[in-house]
Amino acid sequence: MTTSLVMTQLLNGIQLGALLFLMSAGLTLVFGIMSFVNLSHGSLYMMGAYFAASGYQATDSFLIAALFAIVGGLILGIVVERLVVSKMYRREHLDQVLVTFGLVLFFNEIARIVWGPTSVYAGTPPAFDGSIALGDASYPTYRLLIIAVAFLISAVLYILIHRTRVGMMIRASASRPDIVSALGVDGKRLKCWVFASGAVLAAIGGLMAGPITSVQPGMGEPVLIMTLVVIVTGGIGSIRGAFYGAMIIGIVDTVGRAFLPLLLREFLERSVAQAAGPAIASVLIYLFMACVLAFRPNGLFPVRHG
Repeated sequence: MTTSLVMTQLLNGIQLGALLFLMSAGLTLVFGIMSFVNLSHGSLYMMGAYFAASGYQATDSFLIAALFAIVGGLILGIVVERLVVSKMYRREHLDQVLVTFGLVLFFNEIARIVWGPTSVYAGTPPAFDGSIALGDASYPTYRLLIIAVAFLISAVLYILIHRTRVGMMIRASASRPDIVSALGVDGKRLKCWVFASGAVLAAIGGLMAGPITSVQPGMGEPVLIMTLVVIVTGGIGSIRGAFYGAMIIGIVDTVGRAFLPLLLREFLERSVAQAAGPAIASVLIYLFMACVLAFRPNGLFPVRHG
């Protein structure tokens, strides 16, 4: 086990955490403000990846692909919120789960009809097509770009939530929606824009993940599961919790998958260790979540009210 291998896997964990943060930031606001269980958030991530791939194939430009993803995610978020989600705010959580699960099936079929069942190619920006030296190894610069984008968005969201009037209304709506409404704030419009903003963040996640994963129907479901673990671990409704929770889950999952097989080889046969290591690593994040909830039921970084 070399230093460069450890550093590479840590960066891979941070990069996975960066993608999870882009997913969890919008979803945790939807949970926290609207108390809305949105299982279709992974589908917004998938559609953002498809929009970006279509833009790249049409223009061979990553910037145009990013524009496709952001604008497409925004429009799709507004349409879904106005036509479906807004009708479900006052319904039971089970109803919300069923409706948004139906949206998952709907978007998966739309993806198959429009783009086909096979994977769609999404390219990387030429300026980030290489790698940088990392000791005896190298690390792709595009993965560093993913980390940088997530850190930049986290800083923008922190300023927006904690330093602006819009952020004040969002935080107030999460704790006392009745008072916010009494003060003349249009709650319906605020919810619409929060949901649409979450859709944009998910679409950016799909944009950034497209070049390193397969853009295909159903790609949002595995990410959604890990995203739910992130927001429960970090604290529902907390951007800070989403950021730190995503980084922790990303590193735990990646480092576990990389090094548990090596550790198990000391006690088991090589073939058994190679099979058991990733399986145990996939359980680690759920064990970690269970431990967090046992001692801190509101998450590691819950929303501060008052």
